[in-house]
Amino acid sequence: MFSIWLLRGLLLGAIPVRSVWGGGSQLSPESSLIWGPGLRADVVLPARYFYIQAVDTAGRRFTSSPGENAFQVKITAPDEQFTRVGVQVLDRKDGSFIVRYRMYASYKNMRIEVKTKDNHVAKSPYILKGPVYHENCDCPQEDSKVWVEEMSCSHTIPQIQKDLANFPAVDPDKIAKEIPERFGQRQSLCHYTIKDNKVYIKTYGEHVGFRIFMDAILLSLTRKVTMPDVEFFVNLGDWPLEKKKTTQNLHPIFSWCGSTESKDIVMPTYDLTDSVLETMGRVSLDMMSVQANTGPPWEEKNSTAFWRGRDSRKERLELVKLSRRHPDVIDAALTNFFFFKHDESLYGPIVKHISFFDFFKYKYQINIDGTVAAYRLPYLLAGNSVVLKQDSTYYEHFYNELQPWKHYIPFKSDLSDLLEKLHWAKDHDEEAKNIAESGQEFARNNLMGDHIFCYYFKLFQEYANLQVSEPKIRDGMEKVQQPDDDLFPCSCHRRKAKDEL
Repeated sequence: MFSIWLLRGLLLGAIPVRSVWGGGSQLSPESSLIWGPGLRADVVLPARYFYIQAVDTAGRRFTSSPGENAFQVKITAPDEQFTRVGVQVLDRKDGSFIVRYRMYASYKNMRIEVKTKDNHVAKSPYILKGPVYHENCDCPQEDSKVWVEEMSCSHTIPQIQKDLANFPAVDPDKIAKEIPERFGQRQSLCHYTIKDNKVYIKTYGEHVGFRIFMDAILLSLTRKVTMPDVEFFVNLGDWPLEKKKTTQNLHPIFSWCGSTESKDIVMPTYDLTDSVLETMGRVSLDMMSVQANTGPPWEEKNSTAFWRGRDSRKERLELVKLSRRHPDVIDAALTNFFFFKHDESLYGPIVKHISFFDFFKYKYQINIDGTVAAYRLPYLLAGNSVVLKQDSTYYEHFYNELQPWKHYIPFKSDLSDLLEKLHWAKDHDEEAKNIAESGQEFARNNLMGDHIFCYYFKLFQEYANLQVSEPKIRDGMEKVQQPDDDLFPCSCHRRKAKDEL
């Protein structure tokens, strides 16, 4: 029987491994823990995942790595000759691991074995009683309540409640006429209708290439769950559109970024959305890969604050100037000039891009706005450096859940207190480390792939409930086609059962 292995070959069992308690500590297969959504057949994600926590023979959890090859994972489909599954075991360096796997076909059942040496870990092997569907299988759960329960989605999401409070009623007939008239000539918009779980679109404006991200998440959702009939407009630009002080009728516009000066309905950013959809695919930066590439331990990190980026905001230029005056405190440099005049004497030299994972060689990460919110914040939080975040009028879908001094260190929008905050962090190293760990925990608990799918679904579900007329497939709309899956087609048991009735 063939399967794709990621063999993590160091055989531990009774081999002493270095631990935080100073001597050696033995890894216990029986006491170690395994949990997560990737152990449940019904949780369909582009890349499924679960966790392993190493525990020693005294029942203590490891808080540093027992070795990146401590565990071996094997995933097979017992009823098939071949198992087309890609597997990766990612060492988070804190005694825990993420195991992620991407399925390229669907199977009747699956078997997940986790071993250290030749011993099964925790309750391994885990049997996923199927069918177990891969990402491209079009087999939606017809009962959305069941899907929400399977995905462990939150019953209420405060940001959604806040955004939709501005729109007690939505008339699809009205917005279908008024939004294109108001924004269609000057902005890039997508007008979507989801009807009978099919996606239809009409675009406005010249720059509509970013529709690919919205198309992809909507198609992925409709393959997993029956979506409500809903009609809405998506802003494809950077800036929110619906001003808070508008004198016109308020219109519901979905945007990837919100602002305290606007009333747009925020969604997870296109960047975060794409990283979820393409994990273990064409993207290398995602919420799981970051957690396995967080650089050296806190005590061994460079104690200089770090930033790299382009010149998309004046404060970024000021940050570079501040860095030149205080190079022992801040290492900030521009990688590209586009928005402002290139003045080498003030803002140079331009430096080469470095791997995002190399950011985490530094203890302090500066997060400063770009054209709008800096979309790298989820990944910075997922690392094990402490984030210093600029006060901002812009926000992503999760910002209102973040707490200053718990998940990050705040500094003023004009950077006037940034040096003061950095000196505080240096003088309060243990507190800064705790903030870094809390930020990391927030990212792990709120920004993984299943959380992103839940957010989108709950948003569209609650928005659909506000509609006072029937969503329609309007003139000029075209159907967005599901990807061709001829290579490994799946047979949907739900559809089959329905056909037999």
